[in-house]
Amino acid sequence: MRLVLDTNTVVSALPWKGPPHRLIFRSGTLPLLFFSSPVLLDELEEVLGYHKLAKVAAATRLTPNQLRQRYQRIVTVVEPAAVPPTVLADPDDDHVIACALAAKADLIVSGDSHLLALRKHQDIPILRVTDALDNLNPARAHGR
Repeated sequence: MRLVLDTNTVVSALPWKGPPHRLIFRSGTLPLLFFSSPVLLDELEEVLGYHKLAKVAAATRLTPNQLRQRYQRIVTVVEPAAVPPTVLADPDDDHVIACALAAKADLIVSGDSHLLALRKHQDIPILRVTDALDNLNPARAHGR
């Protein structure tokens, strides 16, 4: 399965062991392929450098650039074409859409309310992390 993770999901996955971390680093029966773009990787590094995340990054003992490089090792980087304005309330979210289209993604995973409000784009579902985990592990979703 081909996934594009929004920056907020990746930021949550790197230092903490919650659902975003389990999504990226899980061992499951369904192989997952992660995709990103240069713009999304730049955004990741920028966000990790924000003052409010300084303690989080420091706790990993890695710089924002090193965290970006760590994530970049597990993704395939695609060069998306520009897309028509899609997320009018937050045009930066169009980069996630563009990446998903270039990657031929099966799923976009995000915590961003603007993206989640779309629910899907060109048949690519947009889900929260917990919903994505449930979809990737049907036994978990049914309490088995």
